[in-house]
Amino acid sequence: MSVEQYEVGSYVEGKVTGIKPFGAFVALDENKQGLVHISEVAHGYVKDINDELAVGDQVKVKIKSVDADSGKISLSIRDTQEAPEREEKKPSNSGGGPKGGPNKGSQQKNQGFNTLEDKLKDWLKQSNEIQADLNKRIRK
Repeated sequence: MSVEQYEVGSYVEGKVTGIKPFGAFVALDENKQGLVHISEVAHGYVKDINDELAVGDQVKVKIKSVDADSGKISLSIRDTQEAPEREEKKPSNSGGGPKGGPNKGSQQKNQGFNTLEDKLKDWLKQSNEIQADLNKRIRK
């Protein structure tokens, strides 16, 4: 089969033939293979592609692009799957409010920073006093 037979946007079955840190090679037929970039493996973040795929896996892929000059085919497994529901995050974001959610933590961080700021002022004051004392001794 030639590259022209693979139409962008079409879905095909393939077999994983190789895995690299950046993606997986998928054989589309005996002569042609394409690359599924790691960002196209799943809807969420994929830290290690080996957790998602293994050589020999049969996968359904969508053809993202075909470069007729180089013969390179870009594939996506993610586009063949439904996106996960995102509604679960909404209640946790709206439930924080002023009573004790995210704002409470940020106040604690500011308090810690202010404490460090106060310490720094004290240290600078002590340093200046020591320097002034040393300067008086040198002048004598």
